[in-house]
Amino acid sequence: MKKLTPVLISSLLIFGAVACNNTEKTSQSAPANPNEAVERPDAQATEAAQKDAQSETRRRQLNSDIRAREQRNNATGGDTQRATGDLASEVRSKLEANIPNGALTVEAAENGTVTVGGTVNNQDQLNKIAPLSKEIKGVKQVVVKAVVAPPTQQNR
Repeated sequence: MKKLTPVLISSLLIFGAVACNNTEKTSQSAPANPNEAVERPDAQATEAAQKDAQSETRRRQLNSDIRAREQRNNATGGDTQRATGDLASEVRSKLEANIPNGALTVEAAENGTVTVGGTVNNQDQLNKIAPLSKEIKGVKQVVVKAVVAPPTQQNR
């Protein structure tokens, strides 16, 4: 048993490190990095993501999660020591709830700078990214690298 314990602990640490390496994304089709070139999403993928994200239940859930994180953050001293992963996750949730058919990637830096890349369907959605991101406590600056790329139409 004494030999098994270090192996189990090591396995958990390795799994945790690999799992934490993922960039926060609003959809599976979002680029892995905000600096990557973007492709237009196909119409079917956009429609499926939109149906899921626009459901009132999903929206309420995302907003509830954001409020719970903010309350937890306030209880632990506010935004003085915000984890970049938590900040990116909150911004991603906020964008997912309010720009449901975008394919966005969110990365956060230690200084409170958030970089958002990917695609949205129109200019109004692109204009919403910075104000929505700044609503999250701890976000000091937003770099928007997202572009407008309406979904391509597929022949059926």
